Amino acid sequence: MKPDIYVLGIETSCDETAASVVKNGSDILSNVVASQIESQKRFGGVVPEIASRHHVEEITLVIEQALEEARLAPGDLDAVAVTEGPGLVGALLIGISAAKAFAFANDLPLIGVHHIAGHIYANQLVQPMEFPLLAVIVSGGHTEMVLMREHGSFELIGETRDDAAGEAYDKVARVLGLPYPGGPQIDRLAGESETAVEFPRAWLETDSYDFSFSGLKSSVINYKHNMEQRGEEIDEAAVAAGFQQSVIDVLTVKAVRAAKEYGVRQVIAAGGVAANKGLRKSFETAFANEQIAFSVPPIQLCTDNAAMISAVGTEMFKSGKRSGLAMNGRPGMVLASWID
Repeated sequence: MKPDIYVLGIETSCDETAASVVKNGSDILSNVVASQIESQKRFGGVVPEIASRHHVEEITLVIEQALEEARLAPGDLDAVAVTEGPGLVGALLIGISAAKAFAFANDLPLIGVHHIAGHIYANQLVQPMEFPLLAVIVSGGHTEMVLMREHGSFELIGETRDDAAGEAYDKVARVLGLPYPGGPQIDRLAGESETAVEFPRAWLETDSYDFSFSGLKSSVINYKHNMEQRGEEIDEAAVAAGFQQSVIDVLTVKAVRAAKEYGVRQVIAAGGVAANKGLRKSFETAFANEQIAFSVPPIQLCTDNAAMISAVGTEMFKSGKRSGLAMNGRPGMVLASWID
């Protein structure tokens, strides 16, 4: 029988310090995350310098805890995978430096992973991926649709032209005076409202799978200003519901159209905004009606974590991909196929 593969994953692209050990690319043995939400909350967003300092404090501890929970020693591992990009360059460098040192000290292969590939492969930690598939990535910095015909094959068919969906959520939450992080607050408020303010949908060109949420964000801001100028009370829940429904409608309609056009066997949702209850429900209903398999990870695997990095690293390891100790942080790293 083929021996098991154990990969240590390390993720520090933004404000989560995470380490994980995954067996055979799908079995999570440990998944440790040190969150900075409480530290960053008072600033209303992530401060890169503070994020980097927290990573320095936590990185060794989370790696040690990940190995302890997995009940493995460094010699039991087959490889070390680490987020190479995109992300905050200072934050990336902390994880990469730790991964290099660990790999060098224990004579292990080092594998640089694209952060968005990690979010896509978080689904493999739940169930096998069926190709061809459509991955809909919705996060604070990315809104993309990626067609995958096999492991390691990424074809970008649509992306945001301005604000990512998660970025729009955070900005609208800030306008409404909601605490950080804003996305979950908008989702909660939207679920409490029986009415919704009508906001525009940006469909772009008829055949386009690109997205645009900047105009929607501006529409919410203008609505709030107009209400204030008239001295009228703002129903924040109705505003949140209207904003969220606009985002969800565009994402759902375009995802369904792309899935049908490309004849995919499975659609997967990925990224922090995939934890949104409204979006999950809309996707589940839409793809059930189309009889297309739909998968979304549990909420704890939608946000940044290292298990998803281990999952990608395992597939790259099996494909013979390796990174040298000269690896550097790549904040603008582009998602590219690792197969020919």
